[in-house]
Amino acid sequence: MMEENFIPYLTELAKENISFSDTEVLGGAHAVPGTTWTAAAMVTQTSGIPLTIPISKSNFGQNNKFLPGAYSLGEILEKEGYNQELMVGSKASYAKRKDYFVQHGGYEIFDYYTAKEEGLIPENYYVWWGFEDQKLFEYAKLEIRELYEKNEPFNFTMLTVDTHFTDGYKCERCQDLYNTQYANVIKCSDHQIYEFVEWIKQQPFYKDTVIVLAGDHLTMDHNYFNRIDPAIKERGRRIYNCFINTGMSDQYTTNRVFTTLDMFPTTLASLNVKIEGKGLTTREITLTS
Repeated sequence: MMEENFIPYLTELAKENISFSDTEVLGGAHAVPGTTWTAAAMVTQTSGIPLTIPISKSNFGQNNKFLPGAYSLGEILEKEGYNQELMVGSKASYAKRKDYFVQHGGYEIFDYYTAKEEGLIPENYYVWWGFEDQKLFEYAKLEIRELYEKNEPFNFTMLTVDTHFTDGYKCERCQDLYNTQYANVIKCSDHQIYEFVEWIKQQPFYKDTVIVLAGDHLTMDHNYFNRIDPAIKERGRRIYNCFINTGMSDQYTTNRVFTTLDMFPTTLASLNVKIEGKGLTTREITLTS
């Protein structure tokens, strides 16, 4: 079998577009406490708030509100008239993700249950965390087309999952090119994400659309990257980011020490949002874009 030394499409996308790194080469964001698991990362990167409380009913605020007082990307875009949707191939209610996105931005939710309700998967279908990314990308195209046809601005957010957890999920598109299942799954996922980005580029809305690609947290297969590249163990692993079609300068993208908390204001900047005042503070933001 081939050695695990392929150059991922996502690496090339990062080089061709804007990607922030803590080194001179491809790097990424540091993870800090309250950002290192999926639901926390989703909250962190859209609100700038680390999720340091246990997720249970007792931790909700008054009237069962999740993080009352937080002011997120979703709420900012909702105020500007954006239609918003979150798509996950698992159960959106897991770890209160549905509550967060519905309460902070009024997102429509498409998850494992939605796919069953719409007859896209059989009633008893369940693989990995719900349904695999191969299906997720195809359903995403349908949903994005519907959002575009409303002729209003939209924000579509989706969460891939095949590379989550040790070894990953090997779908029917995965080839046996490498010595480990995880390498084959990464290669397959990398190719599907690239294809999806290329599909977006062919759509009529692309000229007015910013694409943000971001990892949620460090891989849970802790030994994989240390084994194939000892230098990674020395310098530490980082979390991927890439901003496509922003129209912004790619100056000052290297040797930047930052965390996933910084993805919130950086995403706003990628949308050409101007924040008046001394900084981005809760509910004190004025947008001119």
